[in-house]
Parts: sequence; C-alpha cells; structure tokens
Amino acid sequence: MVAGWFAAGAVLSGIGVLVGAFGAHGLRDRVTADMLAVFETGVRYHLIHGLAVLAVAWAASRWPNAWIGAAGWLFAAGIVVFSGSLYILAISGVRWWGAVTPIGGVCFLAGWAALAIGALRASP
Repeated sequence: MVAGWFAAGAVLSGIGVLVGAFGAHGLRDRVTADMLAVFETGVRYHLIHGLAVLAVAWAASRWPNAWIGAAGWLFAAGIVVFSGSLYILAISGVRWWGAVTPIGGVCFLAGWAALAIGALRASP
C-alpha cells in the first residue's frame, strides 16, 4: 500500500499545482479579490495535504497499521471536501458552500490525529 499512497500523494499534489495555476491565471479577472483569496486558501490546504499523503506513504513503510491508512483517506477526503468546497464557492459565488468547508477541516484534523496515533501505536 506504500506505493499506492505515494502515487496518490503525487497525483493530489500535481492536481493542486494545476488548480493553483488555473486560479492564478484564469480567475484573476473573473472573480473578486475576496473570492480569489478564498480559492487560494483552498489551493494552499490542497498542496499541504497532498504532501501529507506523501508523509502517509513514508509512515506506512515504517509503521504499517490501520491508523496510518486512515490518515491517508482522511487527508484525501479533506482535500476533496475542504478545498473542493472553497473552489466551488470562489467560482460560483454560492455562499452555502462555505458551510461544507468545516467538514473538510475536521477531516484534516482527524487525519493528523490518526497519523500521530498510528506512529505511537507502531511496534518497535
């Protein structure tokens, strides 16, 4: 599963770069400065947690357990829900998407907790 998490982290990070470039070059003249900042927040968390999935791959190579795998899934879900909702909010202007964003934030927090628990529960 190590290679799978590493590939997922690489793909998610690459998509983050692509989405960031779209925001920087394609949205600048199409959305307000406030909505561009919202979009950029989504990109920032997307890229950080794409790297976190790479950390999951590394952790899985050292301490393979269910907590480490759960961390990867939670980080991926957080990217989709947190960053995705901010992308949609910024592009569409539909404000209720902002109510979805905290669910993704909880996924991120749970992912970091699961990663820590997985490391602490690892066999010596």
